[in-house]
Amino acid sequence: MISVVILGAGNVGTHLFKAFNKAENIIVNQWFSRKTKPIDLYKNTVEVTDNLSSLKEADVYVLAVSDDVISNLSSKLTFENRLVVHTSGSVGIHDLDKKHRRGVFYPLQTFSKEADMDFSNVPICIEAMDKNDFNTLKLLAESIGSTSYKVSTEQRSSLHLAAVFANNFTNQLYRIAHEITESKSVEFDVLKPLILETAKKIQTMSPYMAQTGPAKRNDKKTIKKHLKLLEGSHHKDIYELLTASIQHTHGRKKL
Repeated sequence: MISVVILGAGNVGTHLFKAFNKAENIIVNQWFSRKTKPIDLYKNTVEVTDNLSSLKEADVYVLAVSDDVISNLSSKLTFENRLVVHTSGSVGIHDLDKKHRRGVFYPLQTFSKEADMDFSNVPICIEAMDKNDFNTLKLLAESIGSTSYKVSTEQRSSLHLAAVFANNFTNQLYRIAHEITESKSVEFDVLKPLILETAKKIQTMSPYMAQTGPAKRNDKKTIKKHLKLLEGSHHKDIYELLTASIQHTHGRKKL
């Protein structure tokens, strides 16, 4: 049985609590948040606290908090020589206070409190200073149905950068597409099969090979028409930038 204390009540912390709480060989001893109101509804399931000095003993302390507070929070923990991990993709393992046994437990997925999460679809990137601690984190990941990967701080930073392109920027493009369709009273649902097919294709072929569209074909007439439609919109800059990127990748001449 692995005992855990969770610190943080955001999207990641909430989903990790739900996953840990369901696992047969994990017990959540306590859940800390500076403001306990968001997690008060779980009081019948787990002990909730806003007092750092009253944290219970556990095998793993999971800091599921924003990147900016990880270092400071780890230094405020009153104990020493216990396994303390953060869940960030961009913060280094050495940002944790050296009085602890340090580690990283980074679930590479997009989390929203409103959406259920199946952790069998969530790869966990783990890192630890000690082999035994690494094995503990590996078992923790396996216990919630996740596949774990040994990833260094340097690798994780690049992976997080790639994830921003693959997820955050892509979602912003979905939002722009939604805005464009909505402006002409067209249902965004019309685009959803295209979105799903695009994601499906890269399961079996490289993104390079999967690329299609006017920029790939160097269809200048269509590109100019699109730019005219975007005249006066800040989306025009994004269209031009991405078109130039695709043309550069596929050896096409710019307009």
